[in-house]
Amino acid sequence: MAFLKRFLLPVIRHTSYRGYSSAGPCFALNDDQKQMQELARKFTKEEIIPVAAQYDKSGDYPWDIVKKAWSIGLLNNHIPTELGGLGLDVFTSCLIAEELAYGCSGIMSALEVSSIAQTPVLLSGNAEQKKKYLGRLLEEPLVAAYCVTEPGAGSDVNGVKTKAVKKGDEYILNGQKMWITNGGVANWYFVLARTNPDPKAPASKAFTGFIVERDTPGLTPGRKEQNMGQRASDTRGITFEDVRVPKENVLIGEGAGFKIAMGTFDKTRPPVAAGAVGLAQRCMDEALKYALERKTFGVPIAHHQAISFILADMAIGVETGRLAYQLSAWEVDQGRRNSYYASIAKCHAADMVNKIASDAVQVFGGNGFNSEYPVEKLMRDAKIYQIYEGTSQIQRLIISRNMLEKAKENAK
Repeated sequence: MAFLKRFLLPVIRHTSYRGYSSAGPCFALNDDQKQMQELARKFTKEEIIPVAAQYDKSGDYPWDIVKKAWSIGLLNNHIPTELGGLGLDVFTSCLIAEELAYGCSGIMSALEVSSIAQTPVLLSGNAEQKKKYLGRLLEEPLVAAYCVTEPGAGSDVNGVKTKAVKKGDEYILNGQKMWITNGGVANWYFVLARTNPDPKAPASKAFTGFIVERDTPGLTPGRKEQNMGQRASDTRGITFEDVRVPKENVLIGEGAGFKIAMGTFDKTRPPVAAGAVGLAQRCMDEALKYALERKTFGVPIAHHQAISFILADMAIGVETGRLAYQLSAWEVDQGRRNSYYASIAKCHAADMVNKIASDAVQVFGGNGFNSEYPVEKLMRDAKIYQIYEGTSQIQRLIISRNMLEKAKENAK
């Protein structure tokens, strides 16, 4: 951490937002953003790419990489400066996420999901909660987990059945979560639970957000799930059996959980979209390199129009995906609600990376179907982007609702 305080922190404090200048829109990164981007790019090249295939095969959690990322400021970098963090904006965090996902989106998820779990505390925690739980992550290389999804309630957050009943100065949690990234390695969890027993209670009043310590009796992580892709990410179910949580660990107050969870997505969906763009960029780079080396009919296959058009479509997808996530990140950094742009960025990037990954396998032909070549892993890793952090269908629902609301306003 000495590296952070001596070198990066004084620099980041003076980082200005990318956006509009007096001359009009500006699409250039400032020097500080370039510096963080380059730091992440160098780290990815030296620490992630050489071992990505190994972690994909073993499914081990990348603790060594987590510790190295923590030591140079690539973990927890959005924690405010007053707590000892770098206080990076969402835009700069997205630049970092894109670079890390270029190396391995599974390892990027292991790093980034800790940030997702921290966001409810950043948005809604009081001074004591922030100091205790965010400060802890700065003191040593620990990670957190975001516990909302359940076996019967994924995108339908209103279907969450985990219950919390207040007894004296404590809440008693009972229920089960599923598909929790960092579930088996987290030091603490953000947990959404129902506190209003009335099944007809509106979501805005039915749920409460809690900070739950990993070593609390009754909290039991399940087995590590064997997933299609992003295998370095630790994904498990979590069972809560009479877990006692002190009232001091409630965020804001009883009934505020749904608002906290939804507000979190505005800040966390842009980095997820950035990760998809990073993966797409890797697919395109691998496909282009192979297309220039592989020859048919006496010329590199990149010279055949069928392949060159595939490569061109890849470039279109990557560049538009990057612009979308950067706009959504910029919007939230201006203090504006960005649900519309965040959903567009996440949905577009998720669908785009899956098409590009599939096309990359096609460019490689038979070799692309073989695990000895990189694009097979990239295609497996890509699929989850259409599912986690809100499915592509849910993003379209959010986008269309925003459109209808806007239309009604304009009609008045």
